[in-house]
Amino acid sequence: MSKVFTKLVSQSTHFLEHKNDLELLALIKQCHPAELGRLIESLPNKYRDDFWILIPIKYKGEILLSVHQELRVFLIKKTSEADLLKCLSTLQMDELADIDVDLPLPVISAMVEAMDSQRKERYKTVASFPDNTAGGLMDVDATAVRKDVSLKAVYRYLCKLRKKEGMLPEQLDQLVVVDRKNKVQGTLYLSDLVSLDNSLSVGDVMKSDVPLIDSLQSASQVAQIFEDHDLISAPVVDQNNCLLGRITVDDVIDVLKQNSEKRLLASAGLNKELDMFAPVSHISLNRAIWLGTNLITAFLAAWVIGFFESSIEQLVALAVLMPVVASMGGVTGSQTLTVVTRGIARDLVSSANIVSLTIHELKVSFINGILWASVVFIITFFWYDDWKLGSVFALALFVVSLTGTLSGALIPIILKKIGVDPAIAGGVILTTITDAVGFLIFLGTATYILI
Repeated sequence: MSKVFTKLVSQSTHFLEHKNDLELLALIKQCHPAELGRLIESLPNKYRDDFWILIPIKYKGEILLSVHQELRVFLIKKTSEADLLKCLSTLQMDELADIDVDLPLPVISAMVEAMDSQRKERYKTVASFPDNTAGGLMDVDATAVRKDVSLKAVYRYLCKLRKKEGMLPEQLDQLVVVDRKNKVQGTLYLSDLVSLDNSLSVGDVMKSDVPLIDSLQSASQVAQIFEDHDLISAPVVDQNNCLLGRITVDDVIDVLKQNSEKRLLASAGLNKELDMFAPVSHISLNRAIWLGTNLITAFLAAWVIGFFESSIEQLVALAVLMPVVASMGGVTGSQTLTVVTRGIARDLVSSANIVSLTIHELKVSFINGILWASVVFIITFFWYDDWKLGSVFALALFVVSLTGTLSGALIPIILKKIGVDPAIAGGVILTTITDAVGFLIFLGTATYILI
């Protein structure tokens, strides 16, 4: 959190505690709606009502769009239907479609009824696509021109559009060139429009190698296209290459942010975004499932250890060294698991290269396994003055490193095949395998050789 935002949170909390509405209102008017959304997320529940009431209606639509779903539902319940209709009127069609599932049915009906026929049709178009697709992300207000008109005519058209609407579409860096059947033929960059001879036609200067985004492509695939081509905006088309709308870089940033937050939550086993100050019962239930899963896997590892209870009693050093075996196996596996999971997320891993990738990771693990097995042999030998114990320990560490690497490569692929997110379940399964195999190899070999 930046120092500036930390100061905003501190000031807001102070004004709310002392019921200083005038100072708080002045602070609110200085903030961007997205900042106000983050401020609400940072405030305990007891202050949120008072803060939300003071926010001007014109900001509330963008705030509802910026906060996560659980908080959005909370704020919607605290807002009258009349105020909801006012604040939602400032949003674009794709933005409305993103949050309409959280709105009361009377508000949705009134909102659609108040639209003119053109806006109503645009809203229905966006709402017909899932949120996590290009169609769900797109803005249907794409500005299109024909290739046979002059640059001068296009410039006049934009001037008229600006006068009529009060502003041009956001992130407008290019116009989409279409034919009479609305099929995309290319794009006209605004930089060319304002810098080239205005007697030239659009067809003379348009770029025809523009990447087209299929309306059914996933949001992650869209983000990858923007990254690969350094795009600010891109046209969205149907299966016949007919123009449906456009996606802008701010939409892609939202996708990247959501994916980043999802991965962060998944690393702790939290597959659902929860409000920091959500009811304790909600948070407890969400975390209890993950804790229960980990408890089961821990008991599985304990069950393996139980087979060698007498061996551990006879040689206490085994109990001292066991955590090292489990830890090294888990870390080695996690490194490969992260590489493969990231590759899957970016569509870099497939059946064509998974074998090569697995072999590559095993080679790395083999080298590191030999290195650190040698290190632990030396440490154990000088610590316990027992070369047999050192050999058993080194062997177990080497085997569990290879096991962790193999598991880390295959688990994400298997989970993806059965429709489970590897980022959520991969770590639990990996830990179970490396712990169980590590303890089995270490304690089993030690029992056979040393006892």
